[in-house]
Amino acid sequence: MAAEQERLPVFVYGTLRPGQANHGRYLRGRTVAEEPARLRGAVLFEGPGYPYAVTEPGGEVRGELVRVVPGAYAAVLASLDELEGCAADGTGELYVRVVRPVLTEGAEGAVRAWVYLAAERTARRLRVSGTRVTGGSWPRA
Repeated sequence: MAAEQERLPVFVYGTLRPGQANHGRYLRGRTVAEEPARLRGAVLFEGPGYPYAVTEPGGEVRGELVRVVPGAYAAVLASLDELEGCAADGTGELYVRVVRPVLTEGAEGAVRAWVYLAAERTARRLRVSGTRVTGGSWPRA
């Protein structure tokens, strides 16, 4: 089964986190579970009102693993792709949607999930001149 056909959970780390601006618009009432989780091998950089996750060995991003209501899955994933500027295949100018292992706080351990990472061109720019989010959690406490 292709990754696009697997109804994977989504790891959120920015405005889609519970309590943030886009959670209510895109996810509230459309999830069956939201749990604390960590993405290893990435760090956060500040964006204009939202963060970017950029791959980096040894880094860690904190967020939530969101499990979408099965009947709403296709619509939710399409709306998240639109928000993040991704095509249906996960490619985009600012973000790309990829499958990565995410660690949950519970006994489940690593879970394969969709993650929106900074597209390579954006990531290169951020590595050179971006502002890193210390502690791996956005918004900053």
